[in-house]
Amino acid sequence: MEDIAGNIERQMTQLGDEAQARHLMRFFKTGKGEYGEGDRFLGIRVPVSRTIVRQWRDKADMAVVQTLLGSCWHEVRFVGFLLLVEIYKKMVKAGDDTASLIRFYLSVIDRGNNWDLVDLVAPKILGDRVLRFPDDRKILYDLAERHGQLWHQRVAVVSTWTLIREHRYDEALNICTLYLDHPHDLIHKASGWMLREIGKRGGMRHLMDFLDAHAHRMPRTMLRYAIEKLSAEQRQYYLHYSGT
Repeated sequence: MEDIAGNIERQMTQLGDEAQARHLMRFFKTGKGEYGEGDRFLGIRVPVSRTIVRQWRDKADMAVVQTLLGSCWHEVRFVGFLLLVEIYKKMVKAGDDTASLIRFYLSVIDRGNNWDLVDLVAPKILGDRVLRFPDDRKILYDLAERHGQLWHQRVAVVSTWTLIREHRYDEALNICTLYLDHPHDLIHKASGWMLREIGKRGGMRHLMDFLDAHAHRMPRTMLRYAIEKLSAEQRQYYLHYSGT
């Protein structure tokens, strides 16, 4: 039987670039005490990784993904997660039940231990699942309330991007409210991003109501991201109102 996961990792190892790896380690904050502490990079750019996904997506199955997600290399896990997205899309197209894949994804969230491994995956898997099966929104709230588990909490809020694009704002607004006192900048950025998206995608009234209710206590980064597309006058108003 062909060792697909092994072939992928060997292929990627050969494509590595040490100078690019050093750059990526700085970019993704892998130093001591940083959110990506200890992660290892081969030095492969995203377009190259996507090419590898296209090459192997018709052969890869869940076992291949599980092996790739066990890799110490960031880019190999990245390819594993993107292959999982491809498997999910195939299952949806075929009308298959995706519940088992969702359970698998929830079990490996910690392997997606940086923002790129969350943002390019969670909306396409968990976000799409909740869009199709609204009762599964409880999964988002469960993740959001996992205090101290940064990546679970980022998955919760970023997954709402799929819902926002379909003019479903409640989950994003509720989760952003839960994060008003969150200590981490990565959650502030993601929450502000989702709030900004609400305003961009038909929910300006919802965004303004949220700002009127919470701008005075929103973390500065969350607020600045949320108001980015407002008029200069509106931005100044909320910044002054919040004291930031």
